[in-house]
Amino acid sequence: MADDDYKNSSSGLTIELTGDGSATFYSEEFGEHFHCRHGAYTDAQRNYVDAANIPELAKAERLSILDVCYGLGYNTAAALDTIQQVNPDCQVTIRALEINVTVVRDAIANNLIHHWTPHTQQILKTLATEQSYKSPTLDIQLILGDARQTLQPLAAKGWQADAILFDPFSPPRCPQLWTVEFFKLTAQCLAESGILATYSCAAAVRSAMGLAGLTMGSLPGTGRHWPCTVATKAQRPLPDLSPQEQEHLQTRAAIPYRDPTLAATAEAIMAQRQQEQQESKLEPTSAWRRRWLTRQRG
Repeated sequence: MADDDYKNSSSGLTIELTGDGSATFYSEEFGEHFHCRHGAYTDAQRNYVDAANIPELAKAERLSILDVCYGLGYNTAAALDTIQQVNPDCQVTIRALEINVTVVRDAIANNLIHHWTPHTQQILKTLATEQSYKSPTLDIQLILGDARQTLQPLAAKGWQADAILFDPFSPPRCPQLWTVEFFKLTAQCLAESGILATYSCAAAVRSAMGLAGLTMGSLPGTGRHWPCTVATKAQRPLPDLSPQEQEHLQTRAAIPYRDPTLAATAEAIMAQRQQEQQESKLEPTSAWRRRWLTRQRG
């Protein structure tokens, strides 16, 4: 472990510095970092807030945001600071979903939120202890529990988000939140003209989005070797998927994760998908990869 890394004694999470000087957690449970190691703050701002068009959306009188997998609170914090800069009078509603409140509180305890403005830092601290924050312009709730269950009441009430910041751990590590069924539930909470932004460009993820009725676009991922994905329900222009990305959706990698009951274990979801892949007549992903490597070298 590098000198800049150390254990968080209260939760066992490892705190690591990222490329832009900000810190993130490494989860031993999931075997992944919470943010891009090229820059955690940069990741929140560019791959979520900017990708979801929040600087433009904040010019309106009202703005609703759904933060799926709140984690350390960086995506919400970046959104709040951006909105404050663009339009301090905007009436903002945020619903943030998170399963592990320990992560939320440890980010505060270890002062990992120091980059954000003092006002936003105070909001994050209040959310960590009270799970809600209200002011004349803000209505924020941190909703704890399995997102598959906590999102259902919002969908049932017809609650709509102008922007969805979709940031679970990767599909192989947390397939429960990348299924066709969860994307359908999430899409119910997306306004007709709204945008969903996520770091993942996995074919299985994009296939699930399509089956959920979403239209996808591709954006260069800041600090990443692969693109990010934006999606919408509206017939609005989005950056096109490249020919390589489009062909990826015709391979076995595009067989989506499924969870009809929204209650299956990760192991069950993975096993079902693996069986579908083994029985599939779609092109093997390895053949697609070799073909594009040959084209790039040529």
